[in-house]
Amino acid sequence: MSDAGSLEDSVFLKLVRVVNLTARPFQQRVGRRHQLTLNEWRTMAVLGRQPGLTATQLAEATGLDKMAVSRALAGLKRHKRLHRHEDPTDQRRSRLYLSSEGKALHAIVSVEARAREAELFALADAQELGRLGATLDKLIASVTQAGSEQSRTACPRGPT
Repeated sequence: MSDAGSLEDSVFLKLVRVVNLTARPFQQRVGRRHQLTLNEWRTMAVLGRQPGLTATQLAEATGLDKMAVSRALAGLKRHKRLHRHEDPTDQRRSRLYLSSEGKALHAIVSVEARAREAELFALADAQELGRLGATLDKLIASVTQAGSEQSRTACPRGPT
């Protein structure tokens, strides 16, 4: 990038900055009070909407790497917020569910998260938020597709 102003205008860096600016207050407002890391919350949020996922599915749904998901699951299990059940179709996999403690905490933190989201987006109208949501969905699809293509190229498979 030869243009000095282009770095500040980078959409990618703006997205990273928004994530960083919202993650810090999460830890200060919510994390300390509930002994909950941001990645544990991300994991809980997904499992609250989609119980019974595997760890691999959680990594895909959250965008976290497998190690971050593993640490989040260990923290949730340590605080008795998570149950693992063997997958009846594949004994090597576990299906993940929030425990009653996890569900109760999920309900509390969800209310706080919705309030924080309302604060963050207070300056945007519904139409702007709709466009932003659609754009983010396109970005997620693009990044997911690129990641899948990279994985196939990095690990070529023989004929099936």
